[in-house]
Amino acid sequence: MLDKTKKLKKKNNEQPMINEKIKYPKVRLIDVLGSQLGICSSNEAFNIANKKGLDLVMVSDRSDPPVCRIVDYGKYKFIQEKKAKEARKKQHNASLKEVKIRYKIEEHDYKVRISQVSRFLKIGDKVKITVIFRGREIQHLNLAIELLDKMAIDLKDLAEIQQPVSRDGKNIIMILSPKKR
Repeated sequence: MLDKTKKLKKKNNEQPMINEKIKYPKVRLIDVLGSQLGICSSNEAFNIANKKGLDLVMVSDRSDPPVCRIVDYGKYKFIQEKKAKEARKKQHNASLKEVKIRYKIEEHDYKVRISQVSRFLKIGDKVKITVIFRGREIQHLNLAIELLDKMAIDLKDLAEIQQPVSRDGKNIIMILSPKKR
């Protein structure tokens, strides 16, 4: 129950204040065309917007006095949602991909893993390379460290080491992130 009310409050906070909800004594008013009409009381600004058949929308409450704009609220809201959607489209969330190998890996398998890692890095994802040990193989840590160092050298033009070689239980890991272009 509490969770629902928090979500509702969050949604209400995201929407700008409009019309009578603006309770500031003085506001800076901007016309439909973008020209400044000056500083006036919020009631006076609401009346001006009402006469034009439009809405009074608070653009910025951080400035002194707060900035309000006379616009068609439905159109304003549509444009804001469209901008947010475009911004989300251009944004790429880097996820962490994992490639698991054994320390006794053949040359062909090694090349396949290198190509997988390079493909992930080109997309923009981070890559966690895990060397897996079974049983007494853990005695050969130095071979696994050499293998990871070799991978880092082979991928140096695509990646930079985000987390150097470290031990994680019976595994040895290294995290690579794509180089900044």
